[in-house]
Amino acid sequence: MSATFSSLTFRNYRLWFAGALVANVGTWMQRVAQDWLVLTQLTADSGVAVGITTALQFGPTLVLSAWAGVLADRFDRRKLLVLTQVAQGVLAAGLGALVLSGHAQLWHVYVFAGLLGCVTAIDGPVRQTFVAELVPAGRLSNAVGLNSASFNAARLIGPGAAGLLIAAVGTGWVFVINAVTFAATIVSLVLMRRADLYPMPHAKRAKGQIREGVAYVRNRSDILVIMVVVGVVSTFGLNFQLTSALMARLEFGRGAQEYGILGSVLAIGSLTGALLAARRERPRVRLVIGAAFAFGVTTGVMALMPTYTSYAIACIPVGFASLTMMTAANTAIQMSTDPAMRGRVMALYMMVFLGATPIGSPIVGWIGETFGARWSIGVGSISALLVSVGAAWWARSHWNVRLRYHVTGRPHVEVVHLGLPGGDADAEDALSANAAGERRAASAPARVGAQEAADRQHAA
Repeated sequence: MSATFSSLTFRNYRLWFAGALVANVGTWMQRVAQDWLVLTQLTADSGVAVGITTALQFGPTLVLSAWAGVLADRFDRRKLLVLTQVAQGVLAAGLGALVLSGHAQLWHVYVFAGLLGCVTAIDGPVRQTFVAELVPAGRLSNAVGLNSASFNAARLIGPGAAGLLIAAVGTGWVFVINAVTFAATIVSLVLMRRADLYPMPHAKRAKGQIREGVAYVRNRSDILVIMVVVGVVSTFGLNFQLTSALMARLEFGRGAQEYGILGSVLAIGSLTGALLAARRERPRVRLVIGAAFAFGVTTGVMALMPTYTSYAIACIPVGFASLTMMTAANTAIQMSTDPAMRGRVMALYMMVFLGATPIGSPIVGWIGETFGARWSIGVGSISALLVSVGAAWWARSHWNVRLRYHVTGRPHVEVVHLGLPGGDADAEDALSANAAGERRAASAPARVGAQEAADRQHAA
């Protein structure tokens, strides 16, 4: 089998991939239907209301993710995932019933978005770490890349299907269909062979486990750089549901079907990036920085597109850049973190990645309403350029690297390692998240502070 799909040779992972693909299609359908319901049926084209809905859906991540990370490190991850899938299915069915009965109001959507956010906050760290139990350690990067490919293949299908279904039968049935799709993930989890799993160590119950995770991350400058870059881009740039709805509705005067198509076109680039990520063995932090810079450039171009067709085409490179950044960040952190600490570290990463949305979405929605839909994208472009250049300059100052900016052809930032003081033989591993992790005391808080100097030399 091709190296791109090597993780599919493992039965448990095949089951997971198939079940997640079906559930992800439903999830994307619900996201489109929920935003369209708020924008067109429950408000008079209010970008702020859509932003608030998105904020409520992702806001609980800020509060619950750290605790969820402890759960992921301590308990059976497969059983936890079954519970979260059931809960998400019940919530989707409940919202669908309200809409179909004709009694749905804006505050109902707010409540369901908040409840779904609570479940998702628990589901995220568990889901992120569970993939490491499905394949050997050497295939983790490939498995993470294929997970992203599954998510974005669903993104190709889900938004377009949602647009067609909204036009044909209304938003209520989209929520009901999404509720049914969670059964696919539950069945795949039940059918897995326990003997074929690659269990990770579980942390024993103890006091201060969240603080332990925070201390671990605080003394890993490579992880901190990733979190800062991804956090800023996520806050102001990864609001595609909102910005695409504003552009389709207000700038181009299009309907639900065209709005859904934009999500599917964006996924073409994302899927391409995911498949390339599946072939990448050692994701580096410089790739995260470079992809964030490319995201800033491509979203800036997208915001200037004069027609619906040109805007849709411009979505493809935006999807590629954003997915490359997200997959590289996810894999670099997972591969460089001690397995017993991984759930808590990924929970903190999810807090930054998803928890930034409640802050950014209302702001971006207000910018779209006040200054125009194009500026709702422009603010994301500007912030991505600033944070990527800032992170690259910080790396230059602390990690002994040189920056090269390429603005012609394929715009990107190249981070070149100049060699560690004293001619370190492992210099070629600089800017590699794996190497950074290998050179630290994985989960011993008493030692992490003493190794900050090593972070500055070897971190990615």
